Order: sequence, then C-alpha cells, then structure tokens
Amino acid sequence: MTTSATPAASPAATQSDNFLLPFQVGETAIRGRIVKLGAAIDQILARHPFEDPIKVLVGEAAALVAMMGSSLKFDGRLIFQARGDGPVSMLVSDYSAGGALRATASIGADKDFDGQASFSGLMGKGHVAITVDQGPDMERYQGVTPIEGDTLGGAAISYFQQSEQIPTALKLFVGKLAAPGHGEMWRAGGIIAQFVPGEGGDRERGEAALRDLDDRDAWDRAAALLETTQADELLDPGLAAEDVLYRLYHEDGVRVFDRSPVAAQCSCTSDRITAVLKQYSKDDLRDMVEDGMISVSCEFCRTDYRFQPDGAPLTV
Repeated sequence: MTTSATPAASPAATQSDNFLLPFQVGETAIRGRIVKLGAAIDQILARHPFEDPIKVLVGEAAALVAMMGSSLKFDGRLIFQARGDGPVSMLVSDYSAGGALRATASIGADKDFDGQASFSGLMGKGHVAITVDQGPDMERYQGVTPIEGDTLGGAAISYFQQSEQIPTALKLFVGKLAAPGHGEMWRAGGIIAQFVPGEGGDRERGEAALRDLDDRDAWDRAAALLETTQADELLDPGLAAEDVLYRLYHEDGVRVFDRSPVAAQCSCTSDRITAVLKQYSKDDLRDMVEDGMISVSCEFCRTDYRFQPDGAPLTV
C-alpha cells in the first residue's frame, strides 16, 4: 500500500512509536526509511550500565541497523558491528526480519573514557562490518570498511560509498525526553535516503548510475534537504513521520509505504546457551563453575542464566 505524505490534520493524527516507515521521493529512484523509537530503545538502553555518551552511540547503532535491516527481502538478520582501539572496543546491533532489535557495546578495560562523546573519540581506529545473515542454509554476506568520520552516521555513509557504491544520506539522533509519569526516557530516530536504480537491465549501481543530469540534480536536492532534518523532528513523539517527510519533500512529492513495527527483543534462551555449553569438555565446564554453578549473562539484554556444573539448566 502506498499513500502520499500530507501533513497531519490535528494532534490526534500523530502515530505511535517503534516503527519503520519506507518512502520514495516523487517518481525518482530515491528511496528511504524513517525510524522512530520510544519504548523499544528505552528498554534497550536501560539494561546497560554505560555512561550516557556510550548509550547515545548504542542508540544510534540500533536506529541505523533497523533502517538498514528493514529493507531485507527475506527472513534473515542484519548485523552492524564496529571494532576499534578506543574506549569502546566493540559496538554491535542487529535487526531480525519481523522487527526484533537489540544492541550493545563492549568497553575496553584498559582504555580511559575521559568523557569523550564523539563516535571517532569513543571508537578510535578500526573497522565497520555489515553482515547479512540469510539463515542456516544460505551463505552469509559481509562488507568491511575502515572507520571513517566523526559520527556513526558518517561512518555508515562511508561504508555505503566504499562497499556498496550506493549514494546515501542519513541522520541519526538519540536523546532523553521527559515522559509524563515516567520521568526521562530515551528516544531515538533516524532517516536514510539512497539512490537505488531499478533492478535488471544495464542500469549501473552507485555513482555511475547518476550520469543522467536529472538523476544527479534530484539526488543532490534530496540529500541536501535530508541534511536539514533536526533532532526534535525525529525524537518528538507528537510529530508524525509523515509530517517530517512532508516538510522535507512536499515540493517534489513523497510517497509512503506500509510501516512495520520494531520491538526490543533478544534471541538468547536457556536452550541456546545449553547447546553451546554442550560443546565444552567436562574439564572446561569445571573451570567455569563459581559458587557451585555456571553463570552466563547475555551481553545484549543482560539476562542472567544459571547452569549446573555439568552444563544442564539449573531448575529452581
């Protein structure tokens, strides 16, 4: 289903949080997605004992992978990972078909955080990897590029330019807003636009596809307009995504497609961890025992699991 984006008639026309909304600018090959996360990102970030600048980075990674993963045409998973030599040694988020989202970070034990807030300052030098997991019977695809740019958005744009050769513009925002009856809650939002020529024929990808002057002008205009997006437009729960798109692209026309839900959902289970523990020898399992049991904590959702010394689930 497609509709034209028009401004909301009244506050009652605003929409709920935790969704992705695909769109197309006019009749061009410029397509994009907008994401607004409320309770989903608050649940993810509330579980992690990170300093706020690191939580912002984790929130940006979650919004980014949701926008990227929502374009999957199959029942799979998209994984974003950044590794560096800075205070944050690893940043990872993944999105599964159906809208399951999770994200976390690893802090280098020997690195001084020192209040740094930028992506480049927190990550240092390293690389960005995007992995597309199409399921157990399909080969994984992975693209890897060096970390470039001062922001996570800049690093993602660099990835698309180098690995995918797809002209890309995007903005990411994460912040805390006061929620009546709940105090401050985390929110995240993002918008991405890409020049994606039609499949088939001899149309080329990336910059080569922008040889046509009309295509180049359309892309330059759309990218420049996207850059004007402000944090409050993507974080305000009272501002509909359609209104944001109308503000940006009403002169060119913009079509929106069916939105899809996003939820904070981890894939860890006791059965999965049990299966992993079964791969260890008895001696290895014995080395994992502390206070008479084996303890495993999920790095994503911080759920604690307890197992018997032989690796069997501990029943209460």
